[in-house]
Amino acid sequence: MGYRRTIAVDDKAITAGAGLTLRQSIIPNLLVTLLFFLWGFAYGLLDVLNSHFQQLLSLGAAEATGLSASYFGAYFLCPLTISGWILRRYGFRVTFMSGLAVLAVGCLLFWPSGVKASFGGFCGSMFIVGAGLSTLETGADNFLAICGPPRYSEIRLNLAQGIQGVGTFVAPLLASRVFFAKTVDDKQGLKNVQWVYLGVACFVALLIILFYFAPMPEVTDADMNLQEMDIGGEDVGPLSKQYNLFLGVWSLFCYVGAQVAVANFFIQFCQEAGYDKAFSSNLLAIGQGLYAFNRFLASYLMTIKAFKPRYILAVYLGACFVFGLAATTTKGHTSVTLLILVLCFESACFATIFTLALRGLGRHTKIGGSMLVAAISGGAAIPPATGALKDYTGSYHTAMAIPTAFYVAAWVFPIYANVWNKNVLDGHRETNLNVDASNTVVGDSEKAGRPLEMESVQGKETG
Repeated sequence: MGYRRTIAVDDKAITAGAGLTLRQSIIPNLLVTLLFFLWGFAYGLLDVLNSHFQQLLSLGAAEATGLSASYFGAYFLCPLTISGWILRRYGFRVTFMSGLAVLAVGCLLFWPSGVKASFGGFCGSMFIVGAGLSTLETGADNFLAICGPPRYSEIRLNLAQGIQGVGTFVAPLLASRVFFAKTVDDKQGLKNVQWVYLGVACFVALLIILFYFAPMPEVTDADMNLQEMDIGGEDVGPLSKQYNLFLGVWSLFCYVGAQVAVANFFIQFCQEAGYDKAFSSNLLAIGQGLYAFNRFLASYLMTIKAFKPRYILAVYLGACFVFGLAATTTKGHTSVTLLILVLCFESACFATIFTLALRGLGRHTKIGGSMLVAAISGGAAIPPATGALKDYTGSYHTAMAIPTAFYVAAWVFPIYANVWNKNVLDGHRETNLNVDASNTVVGDSEKAGRPLEMESVQGKETG
């Protein structure tokens, strides 16, 4: 069954999105995956900018996290308010276009901030960029988690996150070899960054046009409720009883905060271990490259029946703690190698936490997804604490104890998933629902005599 190009959709309407098969979902998922590269690039560039701002403006470690705090602070505000409301009120297409428009404005604001060489201006611009990207992520993470067969949810999001990892890998390489290659830590380097963000703004404007015209399905909460009734056979209950979601939100908050703290101070950590700044930037690129590669590897492993996503999450997140603790307690080049291994095992954690936490939410799926995206605001809280500890102790190695501790705190969710909620999670992984046209929600509802057009899709439709 196909789908029509819809500009806006009623979230209470049952649409063709409820029964999208694997083949039907490929093109829209590829289109949305483009967005992941975009914010992966922005995030990778942020890590390098933090280091250069710290030296150029003589900032302390805690102050230098201002860019991260601005960027991730937007994640705390937007998904639970305006971004989440747009998603539930108008659907995915309008959410993507709104996020891209805000992102373009934020990128353009980097120009006057660079002219004035204002750190506060850069922080304000980065907040607007974060607002745009958090709106995009409110839509994109949800979309990939639910668009297509439920059993492949973790695989879809991990593959897209792998593409994001490629953007994160490219950004520090570009920064170290182009933006700051011969003009390290001077205003010319920041001027180069202005041009980059101007280029990103132009690219984003083209994406807005693309998302307006592209044929794209909508998946509503009513669709997800229909799917959940098919898989679980019972009502999901009130939002207040969704303990799997709440633990997932906590875990994501802790994990993202720890991940951002490690990335923010990775270059300084390497310098403390004896490497120069240029080579430290290259090491960060290597770490981000392994991070991206391991996301693709984890996606492949999840196609094998024995490698359940809940197992992979427990192992990967546990490895982050083990190698983080080892990096904190060792010195020299060995500590850098161990910290690179932390980046490597961070790879599959975000996407797997997100998709496992969305399992079984039914009609609460979009609000649950908004809560999970808001948890990314951990990136605004934990890096400043890490920087403050460095300023107090004078050691980046000691400061890494902060993110290491939060990896442990995040491990609460995989414990719950593997001990108390494994039957629900495995039920969604093992279902053949929507894998092909012979077993879809749409098909089942038609066979049962329940008309799909029980609530008409409201909004402007064309073609």
